[in-house]
Amino acid sequence: MFDFLNFKFVDFLDIVLVGLMLYYIYRLLKGTVAISIFSGIVIIFLFWKLTVIVKMELVSSILGQFINVGFFALIVVFQQEIRKFLLVLGSTNVLNSKNLLRKLSLKKTSEDTAIVQMCETLVSACRKMGSERTGALIILERNQSLEFVRATGDKMNIELNQPILESIFYKNSPLHDGAIVIQDGFIVATRVILPVVGQSVIPKEYGLRHRAAVSITEKTDALALVVSEETGKVSYINNSEFVPYNTDSELVALLAEELSK
Repeated sequence: MFDFLNFKFVDFLDIVLVGLMLYYIYRLLKGTVAISIFSGIVIIFLFWKLTVIVKMELVSSILGQFINVGFFALIVVFQQEIRKFLLVLGSTNVLNSKNLLRKLSLKKTSEDTAIVQMCETLVSACRKMGSERTGALIILERNQSLEFVRATGDKMNIELNQPILESIFYKNSPLHDGAIVIQDGFIVATRVILPVVGQSVIPKEYGLRHRAAVSITEKTDALALVVSEETGKVSYINNSEFVPYNTDSELVALLAEELSK
């Protein structure tokens, strides 16, 4: 009757790992249609466990069979989310010694300073393009390779600066169509075509640039900056979500924080 009092460290670790797993699954699915399906599955699973505890054998056996068979159906339903999770997991560089030393350092490294300067350049260029009603779509590559979308555009290797950005997205420029991809402070591709096949639902007033940005950040760990051609507003998108900010300096801080991970 009091077996639950025999609580070991392994039990604590088990609970923590399950909690982390559910948290990251929620973050992965948040803002998508799949979150409703996941919530329903959790409710059914909890109800099944309750029927097992109270020994409702018929109901528990039916729900148990449903859950066992449903596991394979989940692979089909959540194939995009599972793919993204595995890609992010496989491309993570948390244990990279360079990143680890930077995270443990109490002082800003030259690399941190370079990231902040790059973010300031990006935000300044986006703000100016917004004031001129020049549309732009900028994708910032992080840990996961974007070679599969870079291949759809023109490959480049130009160090990022504000005049270059503005000239690329100038309305009469042959490079202004599509997105650009930035990696480690360099523009590595222009006129990139992004797949718009995401599940996230965004307001109707947003155009194709915003939908493409949401889609690529839904499937990869990339960040996106979008300048609206109609309103001049600069949108920051991360993990398929529009991240709110109040000032340009706050946007710079948000970008730098994510790029430093």
